[in-house]
Amino acid sequence: MAVPPAPDPSRPDGRTVLIAVPVASALILVAGAAGLLPAPAALAVAVGATGLCAGAFLIRTALELHHAERAFVACRGAGFVGLGTLATAATVTVPWWAAGAVVGWLTAGLAVAAVCFVVGVSLLPGATSNWQIRLRRAFDGVGLGVSLGFAAYLVPGAATRPAGVPAMLIAAGGAAIVTVIVLRARPRPHPALWCGAGTVLTLLALCALTEMVAFGVTGPAVPLTGLPMVAGLTACALGGSRRDLPPPPLEPRHPDQYLASYPLLAVPATVGVVAALWHLITVRDFTIQAIIFGLVMVSVLAVRELLVVHDIRRYAGRLRVAEAHFRSLVAGATDLTLVLDEQLTIRWQSPAAARLFGLRDEAVIGRRFGELIHPDDADSAQAVIESVLAGEHEGGPPVLVSARLRDGARLWRDTESTISDQRSVPEVAALVVHVRDVGERVHLERTLHRLSHLDQLTGLANRPALMRDLLAHRRRAGQRGTLLVIDLHGLAEINDSRGREVGDAVLVEVGRRIRGLLGADDVPARLGGDEFAVLTGESAVPAYALATRIVTTLGEPYPLPGVTVELHTSVGLAELSGGADSDEVLRHADLARQRARQIGLDRVEWYDPDIEIQLHRRMELERQLLGAAGRGELDLVFQPVTGLRDNHPVGVEALLRWRHPDLGTILPEEVLPIAGALGITAELDEWVLDEACRRLSGWAFSGDDFWLSVNVGPRELLTARFPEHVAETLKRYGLAPERLVVEVAETWIAEDVPAIVAALTGLRKLGVRAALDDFGSGQTSLSHLRRLPVDMLKLSGSLLNNPAEAVVGGGPAVLDVVVSLGRRLGLEIVAKGLESADQIERAAAAGCRYGQGFALGYPAPAERMEAYLESHRS
Repeated sequence: MAVPPAPDPSRPDGRTVLIAVPVASALILVAGAAGLLPAPAALAVAVGATGLCAGAFLIRTALELHHAERAFVACRGAGFVGLGTLATAATVTVPWWAAGAVVGWLTAGLAVAAVCFVVGVSLLPGATSNWQIRLRRAFDGVGLGVSLGFAAYLVPGAATRPAGVPAMLIAAGGAAIVTVIVLRARPRPHPALWCGAGTVLTLLALCALTEMVAFGVTGPAVPLTGLPMVAGLTACALGGSRRDLPPPPLEPRHPDQYLASYPLLAVPATVGVVAALWHLITVRDFTIQAIIFGLVMVSVLAVRELLVVHDIRRYAGRLRVAEAHFRSLVAGATDLTLVLDEQLTIRWQSPAAARLFGLRDEAVIGRRFGELIHPDDADSAQAVIESVLAGEHEGGPPVLVSARLRDGARLWRDTESTISDQRSVPEVAALVVHVRDVGERVHLERTLHRLSHLDQLTGLANRPALMRDLLAHRRRAGQRGTLLVIDLHGLAEINDSRGREVGDAVLVEVGRRIRGLLGADDVPARLGGDEFAVLTGESAVPAYALATRIVTTLGEPYPLPGVTVELHTSVGLAELSGGADSDEVLRHADLARQRARQIGLDRVEWYDPDIEIQLHRRMELERQLLGAAGRGELDLVFQPVTGLRDNHPVGVEALLRWRHPDLGTILPEEVLPIAGALGITAELDEWVLDEACRRLSGWAFSGDDFWLSVNVGPRELLTARFPEHVAETLKRYGLAPERLVVEVAETWIAEDVPAIVAALTGLRKLGVRAALDDFGSGQTSLSHLRRLPVDMLKLSGSLLNNPAEAVVGGGPAVLDVVVSLGRRLGLEIVAKGLESADQIERAAAAGCRYGQGFALGYPAPAERMEAYLESHRS
């Protein structure tokens, strides 16, 4: 309802006036009853003033509501009630004491006031919602009023004054209609209650006044009838003008609530029948007016009965439709519904029982619910049901019970049941159980659980399954047993070159081979990617033998359609007794596997605490190497290359050193693998090249023919910008290109000979010379020497370690053959790793022109090397 406008401070408060006027009117009526004032005048003034005040107040309220909401709907109730109060005031203020026409005037005024009051109360907010309901309320009230009026008419003596009968009928009908409207409103609004009470008081008082005039009653009784009129008019004004109340909460109404009020028809019928019987017994005669009166009462009741029959038929049709909908929903539902009494006996089951579970009514109804539940699940289900019966879940959601249920074919079904306690609902008064077949879901969950612990590609256990079995093995067999972690090398290259399908086929074959080497109690698993594991109950020696067999078996070729591939492995072993829990055992085995990979391919390593120390050292070095150059921790040392005949230095090789502040000097053998793993080999090579050229440019006694050699990794050499970077570095430090020698390790030449040839050719165009380092330590074919654009051959020290090494048949030693071939190709030969005078003599005898090693000079910092060169030049 709209908020009323703010009150005007200059205007008197309406409620104050509304209270003051009735109080003054009551005093006037009392004065009239006491004889201080003429009774008719006191009644006219008091009721007229109160009626006018109440009418004005209600009509002003209606106009304000209309102005606020711009509609007549909200203001109609207050307006009609206000008209009823004005009609009451007009009825009483007219000089009704003029004999002859007073009763007729009072009856007409009573009729007008009754109509206005009835219409106004029915239009008040919350009283009735539509005209159909108002019509039924009117018939209920008319029937009750006519019956009461009929009973009053049959009172001895009432029929002798027929002039008062219409007033009695009007008052009884109006009061009855208003009473029915107010009492049947749900929820009962406060304005309707006030207006209803005021209307009943006003109509009954007017009726009483009319009867007194009709019967010729005078004296104090006449003004005293004005007191209920004043009270009723005041109540109507107060109720019809109340706009500050919150709207009543909406309550959904069920059709049963309409039918529940139909016994109200018995009240008027009973009143009329009892009055007629009493009149028949006492008077033994009915006048024509009484018979007509009775026929009117019966007619009204008959019409209302027809309306009742119509409502019942309409409601019965709605019930049939609702029942049809319910049966279609229940019959087509995917859940079975059961109704159980407090003894858990099945009293009803839904029609879907036969379709869903093959259960017939005669086989189920009357049996206990527990007889359908699997014996293994009966106890838990019974406990849940008893908790429901005990009220432990009252007010909460339905309780869930998971149990296997026997179907009509006597098979056990996995089901979930929700139990709802409906004993507090009178129409149900039982437990309602909804049963759902979850067999497919349970089967799917079991399948997913099995698949979640299985590697989909190889069919082996996955990591969660291995950890579960490892934990179970430790609990069952104690600390006895070994865990193997297997890492495959070369699978990534197979995926890149042959495709994922070939790689997956290799993994499947690896799983098959591992499974074929194990016993019945061993557990093979795939940890992910190219990592596998084996859990065995064997002790250390048999477990090591098993790991060796795995390495041998997995190293055999894999013949696949159109291709044959090979793999290498690294295996780490850890005893179950060496770890506090399963995760630590797996970590130990993985650390051993990493150590085996660092040592080489196809290796088997046991876990040892030293391994963990070494790996921690490596991780710490990986973390700190990234910023070593920026912190000034990288350094170069230089080892001289001298002529074997005159012991004169002709060049130096720049060697990288990492001056770690805590660990001391770290050699390239440890730094370069870490740099390769981090992907910063190219950055280190660039730093070495720049720093070495800077040092060489600062040595005044080196001479123009003195050269510098630097080692370059494959990643830096094969980049397109490497020749450009070399040229920029030489130009920056003013060095001749021929003074720089780029050393390429022999161990990776054979991997991509064409690319190496192209890269070295680009350097040769700049004038930079190239050397093949550690020749003789790898598997490079001698035929590659003819293709490689190198200028220098640096022989591995392994060619000088065994002086008796010779070709079968007494031919020349390998060293002599290599030196001879190099000289034919026009290469300068440098013998590396010379650590004794005998090795120097052997290299010189074989024809090596230059040598490098501890016997000729140790690696030294740039300052000491500069002094060394100065001493030899002088």
